[in-house]
Amino acid sequence: MSSRGGRFYWVRNREEGFKPKGVIVVFSWISISDFQLKDFARLYSSLGWNSLVCRSDYLNPFIPERATSLAFSVVVELVKELRNGPCPVVLASFSGGSKACMYKVLQIIEGCSDVDLSLEDSRLVVSCISGQIYDSDPIEFTSDLGARFALHRSILKMPGSSKLVSLFAKGVTSSLDALFITSFGSQRADYWETLYSSVGLEAPFLIVFSENDDVAPFSTLCNFAQQLQVLGGNVKVVKLSTSAHVGHYKHQNVQYTAAINELLEKAISNFSEKIQKLSEKSNQSFRRISFGQDDDHFFLPSSSDYRNSRDFEPTQLQQDPKERLPHRSSPCLSANSVLGQALFDVCIPKNIEGWDIKFSGSLNGEPFGSIRRRSTFSGMKQRSRL
Repeated sequence: MSSRGGRFYWVRNREEGFKPKGVIVVFSWISISDFQLKDFARLYSSLGWNSLVCRSDYLNPFIPERATSLAFSVVVELVKELRNGPCPVVLASFSGGSKACMYKVLQIIEGCSDVDLSLEDSRLVVSCISGQIYDSDPIEFTSDLGARFALHRSILKMPGSSKLVSLFAKGVTSSLDALFITSFGSQRADYWETLYSSVGLEAPFLIVFSENDDVAPFSTLCNFAQQLQVLGGNVKVVKLSTSAHVGHYKHQNVQYTAAINELLEKAISNFSEKIQKLSEKSNQSFRRISFGQDDDHFFLPSSSDYRNSRDFEPTQLQQDPKERLPHRSSPCLSANSVLGQALFDVCIPKNIEGWDIKFSGSLNGEPFGSIRRRSTFSGMKQRSRL
């Protein structure tokens, strides 16, 4: 499937009897080949997950409108999948993928984008996001290293001295900087702030990088991990020593696979905890719905509230502060929505055998029912007072 700014496609395990544990949304840029993407998709499939792969165009990091267009198409596709049944969702970004698309996805679902997603759909996606993976990412695009990285892979492979390639790289990115000079600084601040604010999703992070990476320096990724931890994020860092850029899975397969599997298991637990917490907070609202005290809506916490409740000043943005207020406050969720039905199934028991129900009064002119569970003691006689 194509969109302005790139393309995206599903990689599903079609084996008979396969039941996916969740969905991994893969964000990639030009630095990773289709062959590498297939390897990662096969890895996720072997661990029981389907993949939605997003392939961003070269210019996306420099033209946010293109990144937004692609991000919105990816979110719409993800919503279609989740409407069939909520499940854990993990965001996985490779080598520039967060700047080329993923951070725009985060903005869209938080209501901080120029494009609008319905409250119901945004809450559905937010509630399902249960983990984030950064492999050789994020990358600082304004540095000299970012300038070298901005070149297409085919150019980097051209014969010639590294000095000539470096000078050409500086020229290309300097031209892009001059073209967007009035907005590039604010885009950079917006990008980093969005990544840091994703701590509010309360999903675990896995950051994989190497000391031998000449594109995504470990100092940048170490600082990123530290800032996430300062903001309260659950972060695991896997620091390798020999593997090249986006080559961790290929060169250190066992260690990499173990780290990915651990994160995915955490994501499943995180999703279960999220649903349980939402069901507990919404239980009172469901009672009001059942007794006709309120309308058919209940409130869910928004991760955008995180930015309002904590001091948010990561060091990378202190010199260039930019306040970004969320467009949405904590929304109300319809009990008839996809997530509402899922929470209803958690809150309301399907089997009421063994419950005593009696009417003990009236509420607004209607009988008021009280419910208690029968005792399971063998010496106590069980009977219904219905």
